[in-house]
Amino acid sequence: MQIMRQELDETDRRITAVLLASPRASWRDVSRCLGLSERTVVRRAAPLYADGTLRATAVRNPARLPGLVPVALRIRCRPNKIRQVAGALSRRADTVWVDILGGGDEISAIFFLDGPDARNTLLLRDLPATDAVHSWVAHTLLRVYLAAFRWTAGLLSPEETAGLAAVPPTAPPAPLDLDTALIAALAEDGRATYTDLALRAGTTPLTARRRLDALVRGQAVRLATEVDLALLGVHAEALLWITVRPGALESTAEALTAHPQVRFAAATTGPANLLIALAATDLDALYTFLVTTIGPLGGITAIETTPLLATAKRTGLIRGTNHGERVL
Repeated sequence: MQIMRQELDETDRRITAVLLASPRASWRDVSRCLGLSERTVVRRAAPLYADGTLRATAVRNPARLPGLVPVALRIRCRPNKIRQVAGALSRRADTVWVDILGGGDEISAIFFLDGPDARNTLLLRDLPATDAVHSWVAHTLLRVYLAAFRWTAGLLSPEETAGLAAVPPTAPPAPLDLDTALIAALAEDGRATYTDLALRAGTTPLTARRRLDALVRGQAVRLATEVDLALLGVHAEALLWITVRPGALESTAEALTAHPQVRFAAATTGPANLLIALAATDLDALYTFLVTTIGPLGGITAIETTPLLATAKRTGLIRGTNHGERVL
């Protein structure tokens, strides 16, 4: 049985920060960014992947794949059934995030649904048929702000972050038959070798490499590294449901995604039109963010802050209690 780490030292945390911002970075690139020897990086990082402390994956981008319908749901449940509902949602292939929120009777889940029929089936059949579910509010994700995906938990300097060159975007590539198998293989192991990816996709390593590069540059796929954020010193996660005047929505989102505590940001439909996922060191840091970062932004007219109690799924990967999940 895998035994995940209960703590990371400063070097492990900084290596992890690089891999959060650049999930397929080579050991040489990591060593160059941090000023460490490549041998040290391999000796530290390889065991973190081997024991499941770090998991590399990939997530499809609905903005580049028109068939996908991205929806964030706030689901109110019977408190004594909330863990069962969260577990059932996390086992669905179309959920990306599943979090239990601070009141103990609400779940936030992000779905990437395969078209309008799948959305309607979820909202009109599956949820109404679940006795433990009382009600829900659906928010369609209109735009996900990609800048927040280079989140490093504040563990890297601006110079180190800048050294991790972002992939210059291109136009999204036309779909190919091998894409489904290639993306599925990446979702299971985002750092799989090109030889392994080629075997899964039924192609050559060179073609797998070129196709992965085209999918990433075209932003059809987002590579990601999953880790229990408590290992990085994050002990107060929250979702902020923010109402912003439409004319100020873009500037507000840009201002917030630049903040080192913001790890996800999306414009949405629904009662609130901006969803922010915040990762703070503690409750005092969360308070400071609300007062000093949110407070001065004049376009904001309302905000609801919902702390996270537990995480069942993150970046498409199911969390277990041995991953450091906070259990109710």
